[in-house]
Amino acid sequence: MKPFDTNGWFHPTEHGGELRRCAVRSAGVTVLSQGLVFVTQTVATVILARLLTPADFGVVTMVTTVSLLIMSFGQNGFPEAVMQREEINRSLASNLFWINVGVGALLTVAFAATGSLLAKFYGDSRVKYVAVGMSLTILINSLSVIHLALLKRALRFSATSMNDIIAGAVSVTLSIVLAWAKWGYWALVAGAVARLVAQAIGAWYLCRWLPGLPRKEPGTGSIVKFAASVYGRFTFNYFTRNTDNLLVGWRFGSTSLGYYKKAYDLFLLPANQLLVPVADVVLSTLSRLERGSVQYRRYFLNGLSILAFIGMGAGAYLTLAGRDLIRLLLGAKWGPAGEIFTYFGPGIGIMLIYLTNGTLHLSLGRADRWFRWVIVEFAVTVLLFLIGLHWGAVGVACAWTASFWILTVPAFWYAGRPIEFGAGPVLNAVWRYILASLLAGAASAGLLHEIPSLLAMTGIAGAVARLATLSLLFAALYVGAVVLLHGGLDPINRFIGLLPDMLPWVRRSASAEEATSVNLEGGAMPSNQPHQTWPEEAKIELD
Repeated sequence: MKPFDTNGWFHPTEHGGELRRCAVRSAGVTVLSQGLVFVTQTVATVILARLLTPADFGVVTMVTTVSLLIMSFGQNGFPEAVMQREEINRSLASNLFWINVGVGALLTVAFAATGSLLAKFYGDSRVKYVAVGMSLTILINSLSVIHLALLKRALRFSATSMNDIIAGAVSVTLSIVLAWAKWGYWALVAGAVARLVAQAIGAWYLCRWLPGLPRKEPGTGSIVKFAASVYGRFTFNYFTRNTDNLLVGWRFGSTSLGYYKKAYDLFLLPANQLLVPVADVVLSTLSRLERGSVQYRRYFLNGLSILAFIGMGAGAYLTLAGRDLIRLLLGAKWGPAGEIFTYFGPGIGIMLIYLTNGTLHLSLGRADRWFRWVIVEFAVTVLLFLIGLHWGAVGVACAWTASFWILTVPAFWYAGRPIEFGAGPVLNAVWRYILASLLAGAASAGLLHEIPSLLAMTGIAGAVARLATLSLLFAALYVGAVVLLHGGLDPINRFIGLLPDMLPWVRRSASAEEATSVNLEGGAMPSNQPHQTWPEEAKIELD
């Protein structure tokens, strides 16, 4: 893709119904590609968990807890600014590229030099050398940030998704080969570096643009300010998300941290598979709509409803299946991770709902408000960590779950204030799925306990039998509860109606595409009237 025209300007080509179809298709492509990445990573995890020790994973986590924050300097801020900004040209993009690379080079040197301090903090000499190796990821990552952002602004998510798949495959292949060769934790370090090298090569190949020399260009300062607000928010959020690793590693050592990290990874799995892949698609789409319009609200709320349907079900199911799933994938030596995950599980569904509040902030251009909110989030969550630390890693897992349930309602109330969009519509969109997951989860657990022979089975055979039984039982009960609470099949039909447009190999008729736009918006806006607006008094139907 050549992102700029002969005059040096970037112009979107999708509008109205075309934008809707492109957005849905992009979401489908990213979810499917993320599924392939997940399969690849799962196979790698199954193999690496048997070739490496929990301590190997723990010592790398000690370093990445800090390195990922620094590596994300440009990765969180500049892409959102590029996608959200109404106009961008070649000179502005070049300025952003050199700012990003320059700061990345400085941070690379600084992080490598702090390795000895991290080693002293953790009391583990291995950390010093791992920090030097992981510092390379900071500079390498900065080389592809703007290229990938331009591809996403153009809704070229098929290309970026394929790039992610290839980079992930290169990473896990190298890690497995080196782990087999007894490299220990260095296999994980090499895999992390290789992934970013492959990603950067792919980004430059897909986005045919060579940055020019930096020059004075109007808008550079405003973008940097916007990006600084996003990164400031990310920094506080990152400390929130990683203070648990620091506390568990400092208090209980690398082995306990290794168990905790694997449980936490499973906790984040639904977000990584469902929310992260489509976040950029949603941001690019909502940013092209009139802010605060009924159309904007319909897109957001109906998307949130579909996410709640999938997420609340996944959370309840994984709470019941987590122990057997971890033992099956990682082996019996990872049993403590399954115990920890049991306390993570009840927070999965509400976490997915909560995290979408950031989309409201960014699509409204209010990164400053998002930054202020994350300070509140940081204070509440870290306080819960300190309280939960008394009960070990299990207590920290409980703190995570409690934090999302406590923060969700005030988060949406605050995020929606600029457009007078409070928490009420959000609760109306999701409460039935929350109740359905609770009912289906409790009923499934009760019925399983009525089959003592199944619970008594041990080994891989027992885990597989329980997972198969639970999958069928919970799926039937959850779908049944959703249908009962909604008084019909509308939420199921809405989800199924979107599936064909999410499949990149399916071509649909114009009438079918118009029906999809109705499902996505929750209203009957014709796809051939891209600029039609809805009356503000129109009722938003979510059920």
